[in-house]
Amino acid sequence: MVSPNPVPSPGGALGLIVGLLSRVAALGIGCVMLVAIFAVHLSNGFFMNWTGAQQGEGFEYHLLALAIVIALLIKGGGAWSLDRMLTEKKG
Repeated sequence: MVSPNPVPSPGGALGLIVGLLSRVAALGIGCVMLVAIFAVHLSNGFFMNWTGAQQGEGFEYHLLALAIVIALLIKGGGAWSLDRMLTEKKG
């Protein structure tokens, strides 16, 4: 069932910006990208529609986003993330 609200929840993006629950936010964004590839963009081919010659957009961008998601799932939010600050042992 499709949500009646066309605006996605900003929680995933905000989580990545501040580095809070980075891996969870990345996983959510990755799921959205996978669904977008298979539900909408797969039939349009790989490449984006730079020249306006094809009917829709390809899934090139979504694969890039999935590669970034995989990096975030493996490495986390980084040294300055809130995740690191909250879980770092003091002393």
